Amino acid sequence: MIPSQRQKYNQQFTEEKYKNFMLELENGYPEIPFRVAETPVFVPKALKEKLILAGEEIINLIKQPNFKELTQKSIPANWNVPNENEQPHFLTFDFGICKNEAGELTPMLIEMQGFPSLYGFQIHLANTFRKCFEIDDSTNHLLNGFDEEKYVEVFKEVIIGKHKPYEVALMDVDASNQKTAIDFFVTQKMLGIKILALEDIRKIGNQLFYEEDGRQIQLKRIYNRLIFDEVADNNEIFANSFDPREELDIEWVTHPNWFYRISKYTMPFLNSKVVPETRFLNQVEGIPADLENYVLKPLFSFAGMGVIIDVSEADINNIPDPENWILQRKVNYEPAVQSPDGGVKAEIRMMYLWPDGGEPQLCINLARLSRGKMIGVRYNADFDWVGGTVGFMEV
Repeated sequence: MIPSQRQKYNQQFTEEKYKNFMLELENGYPEIPFRVAETPVFVPKALKEKLILAGEEIINLIKQPNFKELTQKSIPANWNVPNENEQPHFLTFDFGICKNEAGELTPMLIEMQGFPSLYGFQIHLANTFRKCFEIDDSTNHLLNGFDEEKYVEVFKEVIIGKHKPYEVALMDVDASNQKTAIDFFVTQKMLGIKILALEDIRKIGNQLFYEEDGRQIQLKRIYNRLIFDEVADNNEIFANSFDPREELDIEWVTHPNWFYRISKYTMPFLNSKVVPETRFLNQVEGIPADLENYVLKPLFSFAGMGVIIDVSEADINNIPDPENWILQRKVNYEPAVQSPDGGVKAEIRMMYLWPDGGEPQLCINLARLSRGKMIGVRYNADFDWVGGTVGFMEV
């Protein structure tokens, strides 16, 4: 998108360099099971500023006094976790890169989450791109005046809080074998916290413990990477550990309820030129005549699962729980990233850290490239110059 940077990068790119880049990226870590793109995205200043303003618009809604009231119905009754705090610790907003009527690149909101993303891995990824390719200092993957030292400092504040690193654990069902496990290991190296699978944790009274060298160590804070949607049909999973829905003496980073509050559920409440028309399906009074321009999305899913791209009237009529779906106007991505053999579509995730009692701070980004119908890595398995990457933004 920055022509001079794109030309410079493409001229130096070789398959051999990319292989060396992947070896460097995985050095000391498990093999990465998702596709990492051959290139970063070079984001011009005008587009960067639009992305920043778009994020600020959304945050204004989230900070409204009635936001919890607006989103209370987003939390499934059987997955409501007690002792919710007043704010999420993470915000991530995914913007498709499109063209407006004036022919300018512009962001359109696709997805939003009050749940952590690859906050560790993206630093490692950006540093590895810089190590393996010639990328000058006129662009930066960090935002808002952050350098790496400040980033790690705020990341520590958010994750560890007032506790010792050994009292904090990153938790998932089977953390070491998740697709994003490399992010977990980078985070552990960065912060010194534990990585625990759900079954590594035991409940004694209302407190949580893990065992190390024959000693029981109390957990004070959990960096939660467990998505309830992944275990919704398996309540037995908590039998040998603990049930997050019980009254527990534990701090959550971030509290599981925020996964639902800040999600596709929030989008119908947003009225902005950077947000595509979005309605709850049960509030759609008449099926649009131009249904081909809409997409149907389940509220409670992740990684693009369950999305119906080519919607038919029968699809809508066959939905048994329309209150749990949204109908959203399609976003037309601009193939703005030039690969050696044509344009590639891009999505930029703006990532915020929100310390306890502080303000949300935009700090880093994630990018994804696609040639398929959807952006997600699973929809682009047979292409090159696609997958997860990072945006280097013009300073």
